[in-house]
Amino acid sequence: MMMDGFDNLDGIENTDKDDIYSKVVRAGKRTYFFDVKATRRNDFYLTITESKKRVGRDGKFFFEKHKIFLYKEDFEKFAEGLSEVVDYIRARQLEMPEETYADNEDIGEMEAELSNLSFEDLGSK
Repeated sequence: MMMDGFDNLDGIENTDKDDIYSKVVRAGKRTYFFDVKATRRNDFYLTITESKKRVGRDGKFFFEKHKIFLYKEDFEKFAEGLSEVVDYIRARQLEMPEETYADNEDIGEMEAELSNLSFEDLGSK
């Protein structure tokens, strides 16, 4: 797990002063952060963070975060790959009836319910 202000990847120290530009996208139960940052040599790179509010076993809320780093030399290939995959999904999704695929939100809720099962929940025969 990375700590805010102290991320270190390939010699890049991430502090708030490195933030150049940020874009927040709220999408349902998830929030995406697109942050442009700069290295010590003033080369820009992008961090993409997915954040989702979760409830812990103690009933308290916390945010589950996943982060990727994208460097300028990879921007074009990443954008091409993302575009190709999104086009593929859009084309195939129109061909498939809605009942044949589950919503990611539903899957997450099912996983959370299953992870909270205990043997006492199963009952005894």
